[in-house]
Amino acid sequence: MIPVASGGVGKSVRRKEDARFLTGRGEFVADIKRFGMREVAFLRSPVAHGRIMRIGKPADGGGDVYVASDLDGVDPIRADSALAGFKSSLQPILASEKVRYVGEIVAACLADTRAEAEDLAASVTLDIEPLPVVSDMIEARDAGAPLVHEHWGDNIFLETFVEGDADIEALKKDAAVSVKRTFRTARQSMAPIEGRGAVAEWDRRLDLLTLTTATQLPHIVRSGLSECLGLDQGRTRVLAPDVGGGFGYK
Repeated sequence: MIPVASGGVGKSVRRKEDARFLTGRGEFVADIKRFGMREVAFLRSPVAHGRIMRIGKPADGGGDVYVASDLDGVDPIRADSALAGFKSSLQPILASEKVRYVGEIVAACLADTRAEAEDLAASVTLDIEPLPVVSDMIEARDAGAPLVHEHWGDNIFLETFVEGDADIEALKKDAAVSVKRTFRTARQSMAPIEGRGAVAEWDRRLDLLTLTTATQLPHIVRSGLSECLGLDQGRTRVLAPDVGGGFGYK
């Protein structure tokens, strides 16, 4: 006989972390403080689609404002798929040439405190020429719809076809009933209590980047970060502390 396991899938597991959380001893990204640590606030696009005409840095503190042209040697994010027909696109760290959604990051502003960083971001001027917008996924497939990525030629990033031996039309002809339905799901937005926080530290002695971030996939974050920065993964360390909600969002 094979003994039945007392634990595993479907079994209740005693939690070990509750005492820390209930007594205020949890450690989230916002709890981490380092000597000399600075805060960053972002200037984000107020429009869904537009061409960036000008970004004006303030005379006072402009050296702590970074735009796309300041990121020498930093590659955009690339999240490709091996699925056949997948269309690749690059996501710049900071928006370059045009913005593609409301909230896309245009500039990063550094300061000693969060309040000062937000004030600095508010002093940056942004001139955007609005472009046509489409917000409905069906309308986005219409001919002449505004394009998110012009080099695609349309707004379809992946199209999958299932082929088999069955003759669908013949099956429908012989069937007693044929039913056709169109299903659409509502828009969805995850809203965890904790945002996407991160603390980055560069160790000059070890030549090592350590990123502490609220993530559920530290290995993928490490590989993506290494690719963007041109660092060997052995020189990139990603730590996940307590995470205040994820739901797949992180």
